[in-house]
Parts: sequence; C-alpha cells; structure tokens
Amino acid sequence: MNDSQLLRYSRHILLDEIGIEGQQKLLAAHALVIGAGGLGSPAAMYLASAGVGRITLVDNDTVDLTNLQRQIAHTTERVGQSKAESARLTLLQINPDITVTALNERVDDARLAALVADADVVLDCTDNFATRHAVNRACVAARKPLVSGAVIRFDGQISVFDPRSGEQPCYSCLFPQDQQFEDVACSTMGVFAPLVGVVGAMQAAEALKLLMEVGGSLAGRLLMLDGLRMEWTSIAVGRNGACPVCATKTK
Repeated sequence: MNDSQLLRYSRHILLDEIGIEGQQKLLAAHALVIGAGGLGSPAAMYLASAGVGRITLVDNDTVDLTNLQRQIAHTTERVGQSKAESARLTLLQINPDITVTALNERVDDARLAALVADADVVLDCTDNFATRHAVNRACVAARKPLVSGAVIRFDGQISVFDPRSGEQPCYSCLFPQDQQFEDVACSTMGVFAPLVGVVGAMQAAEALKLLMEVGGSLAGRLLMLDGLRMEWTSIAVGRNGACPVCATKTK
C-alpha cells in the first residue's frame, strides 16, 4: 500500500483483527454485486469505501424517480440512466483507486456462472426468487460464498450461504426452488427506506469478513429484522440432505 492508501484505510488497519494483512486481502479481492438498487446501493458503497479492489455491478434496470427514496447510490440527475452505471460513478467518487465494472444486462445461467466463478464473494441484492435461486446455483457450483439479503415493507432478512465446507446449507435448503413462493414487489407493498440501508450495510459487513477471513459469518443462521419494533430474530438453518442443488456436492 502507498501512503495515501495507508491513510485512507488507517481505521481498518488499527483493528487487530484486520491490520495491514487484512486490508491487503480486500485490495486484492473481487466482489460481485447482483442488483444495484435498495440493497445493492449501500452494500456496494461500503465495499468501495472499505477498499475492495474490484467490484462488478450487475443490473439491467434504469434509475426511476420512485427509486430515489431508498436507492442511495443514485441521484435525481441520473433518472433514466443505467443503474449499474450510475452506481459505478458513485463508487468511484467514494474511492477512485478501485476498479468498478458496470454490467447493464440481464444475465442468463451461463453468463452468471462465469461471473460468479471470477468473484471471491457474491452479494445477492435482487428482489425475486427466480434470480436468487439462479445466483445460489451458480455459487454452489463454483463453491463461492453468497451473502443474501431481502427487505419488504418493514421486514428484513439476511444470511450467508457458504458452500466451501460442504457442510453449510444453501439458499435452496431454506427456500426450496421446487416450491412456489410469491414474489412481493415494493412497487405494490412499499418498503421502509432506512431498512434497505441496514440490511445492505450488513451484507457488506458479512462480505468483508469473508474476504478477510475474520470473525464468524451468518452461515447456518437467518437473521430477521422487524423494523417497526426494531427487533432481531435469529433462526438456525440446517442443511437439507435431499436438496437438489447442494446435496450432491462434497467437500
């Protein structure tokens, strides 16, 4: 690290659990953020400020005026622009020393597999079950840790699905892909703006810990937040031995 980087990341370096070694791991890391909206905005912004060297943003949507109530990576002037590109500009304003790639596309399974294989950690910041399951399958296949978050109305949830050990559950163990779950859109149900910031920031925290190999992750646990009462509930999540996605994977 040069002198500027030592200053920029000094508050991380002061932490015994991180130090120079941990910060260098971040600088050498590649995070894939799928979704540049309510969750992806704060998650990606904290990854950038913390010094993750490469960040790839994937989102095929454009910035809409209704997004600005909660999607803090975007501005009024960018309404109509690509969300991925808008977020890229914001991240580079925060930290111009990192590399940010914006992909304005809806990725199919093959493309997703390639993107996940090239990343060190994946953050699912999407809002529908089909995409979440596709991301989960790609992460299990590539043995890459997945940080998953979701928010609707006043409710939030977050967990980590880490297939590297062969012992932890995957997203499909919790929400089986062969069962029908109704997608609930914030465009019809609403969403409390700060809640996506809370969950998105926690996604960044879990991703950073995974990249630096410090502390313990949320693998095997689902945290649920009741934003009206500001109460957290932690639920243990076990691996499904018959899961069609991860059951055949071995250590």
